Parts: sequence; C-alpha cells; structure tokens
Amino acid sequence: MIKRIDLIKKIRRVTPENFNALALEMFQYQALENPVYHRYLGLLGIAANEVHDIEAIPFLPIQLFKNHSIKSGDWLPEATFTSSGTTGQQTSQHEVRDLSFYQENTLRGFEYFYHKINDYCVLALLPSYLERSGSSLVSMVDFFIRQSRYSQSGFFLKNIDELLIILRKNQREGIPTLLIGVSFALLDLAEKTKEDFSNIIIMETGGMKGRRKEMIRAELHEVLCKSFNVNQIHSEYGMTELLSQAYSQGGEQATFQGAPTLGVLARDISDPFAYVDYGRTGGLNIIDLANVDTCSFIATDDLGRVYANRRFEVLGRFDNSDVRGCNLMVF
Repeated sequence: MIKRIDLIKKIRRVTPENFNALALEMFQYQALENPVYHRYLGLLGIAANEVHDIEAIPFLPIQLFKNHSIKSGDWLPEATFTSSGTTGQQTSQHEVRDLSFYQENTLRGFEYFYHKINDYCVLALLPSYLERSGSSLVSMVDFFIRQSRYSQSGFFLKNIDELLIILRKNQREGIPTLLIGVSFALLDLAEKTKEDFSNIIIMETGGMKGRRKEMIRAELHEVLCKSFNVNQIHSEYGMTELLSQAYSQGGEQATFQGAPTLGVLARDISDPFAYVDYGRTGGLNIIDLANVDTCSFIATDDLGRVYANRRFEVLGRFDNSDVRGCNLMVF
C-alpha cells in the first residue's frame, strides 16, 4: 500500500531520472485516495492497475477545481488558494493541507534555478493579487520576502516612488535584487521612468488582468528590456491549481523549465487523450508531484509547445475555455 509519508520523502528527492516512476506511483495513490479523480477514472473506464506509462494517465480537467473539492485523503485545509475572476464568474479553489510543505516546495523550485532566496532583496509589484485574498502567488512571494536578509524587501502597491528609490540604491550598490511583478504593473513602471536596472532580475508573472491590452510575451519583454536597460526579462509560470512553478530566464528563445516536481506534456487539441510530437502546439497537461494531497495530473486550458529537453512554451489559452469542461463529469 502506497503511503503519503513515503511519497513526501520521495518528492523531496525527485530527479529527472526518477520523475516518471514517482509520477506513476502518485497516480496509483491518487486513483484510490481521491474521490473525484477516482470517479473520473471510472467514467473513462480506466483501471488504475493497468496504467504503466505516464502518457496513459488521464489528466483531470482543470475546470473541476471550480465546483469540486479536490482532495486525496481525508483532511482539513490549512489554507485555500483561489483564482482571480470577473464579477459573477466562478473561481477555482485549491485547498492546501500543509502550507509549510507548499512553502518548502516553492523555495526549492526557485533555488533550483537561482541563488538562495535570502541572498536577494525581494521587491514585489503585484497590485491585482494584493487587492484580493487567497492568491497563491502572494503567499509564495510573501514567504520569499520573509526569508530575505534585506529589510527593504516588501510589497509595493501604490508607493511606486519608494520602490524606485530602493531599486536605484540597490542598482548603485550592487545589491542582488529580484523585482517580481504582474505584467501590467511592470509596464506602468516602465512608462513612468527610464532607468538602468541592469544589475536587477526583473521577473514578470504574466497577466494584464483587464488593465491593459494583451501582448505577446516577446513584445512585452522588448518594451521592458528597453525601459530598464536589461538584456532579458525573467518569467514565472504558476497557477492556483498548482503548488509548483516553472521559470524562464529570458533570452531570444525564452522557454520555461519546471521545478524538479513539475513535468509537462502537450495533448492533441482535438483528442484530449492523445499527445503531439515535441515542438508541436497542443494543450498543456501538467504533472505536479507537489499536489500530493489534491491531484497531480491536470489538463490545463493553456496552449503551448513541449520540447525534448523538458522545457516548454506557453502560447495562450483555449478560446471559451470556461465552457470546455469534461462532459463526462455529471454529478
């Protein structure tokens, strides 16, 4: 019998070489312990003990986080992450059994690509997220800020002048600095001033949140690079329904790489149970091993391309994704 405590130990030691084996073990655990996922598999006619390859694992449609409690096991949540949405729109809810495990995992994911977080001054420009409750991004960045050894680390909502003073000082003194912001807020900052922030990591989290016209990532990065005199803009990819993140460190062919606990497949747009070749556009299926207490296998509404080196691109979203739920799920 597969036990949660054993899975947690393996998650902390996961590598690209043992990722697939652990994913299959996670599937067997959640197929039994997650009532919603168990029913989904039953409606598909899938016998869990006959699944021996990750491409044979059915991925749960992400829309089910909007109207079902997705849990593996019986437990009470320590926190609940919620997605943003327009008035009257139903939002996703991701219940978190152990907030400290989430924080541990996000820290390990960030430090897999960057230095220790306490070496950075962490400055956050996330107005749309701070204006509501339940944001997983705010929870992650707040944890990063609290780990930083720099007292000037913090969130900046409307105090942009103070933010600029700190950025200029850190640039001048060579203090390692991470400025993480939602796209529209970074554009607002770029329009306010032209600066030399060449020593600062500028990381966008995507999303115009209805505040600005949508832009492709390359166009956004070009504007920000020119305004801040940096060679590349970094990016973070995450969502309410995931407890792991992916990062891009920019450049001409910027692609994302998942944290050790995250893997990505590209499904066929016309057949959700088939996969496309590397480099072809498809719907992104995410394996998030950190979702041990919910569901690690999620069919997202994002379009993208996956490459043989385990990196991936995000190209956009399905049209009318809110009405594309799995019609097998009738409760």
